[in-house]
Amino acid sequence: MVVRTLFSNFVEIKKGMIHNIKIISDKYGVLLNENFIDKTQFKIFVKSVHGALVLDENLSFFNGDSMLIHIPAKQLKESIILTSLSEVSITDHVKSKIESLV
Repeated sequence: MVVRTLFSNFVEIKKGMIHNIKIISDKYGVLLNENFIDKTQFKIFVKSVHGALVLDENLSFFNGDSMLIHIPAKQLKESIILTSLSEVSITDHVKSKIESLV
């Protein structure tokens, strides 16, 4: 039983879940295509998108480092918003991070 638990934890470390949100406009194409590894950060971001839609406000977000987003309310309301969840190995994730830095 201990071996099974250790193996299960090892498999969880080797595999991760990536949450994706994509906002697509007919006029401007893909406005946002963002991946999140942390489920909590993804939920917070999706709630801010939902809040902007419900309150008919612009979607403005700055993470304090490198990501600045501003989508006017009109374009946000006319866009298609898709979310997805995919499984990815840690190796693939590290490889994509290295490619994005180059």
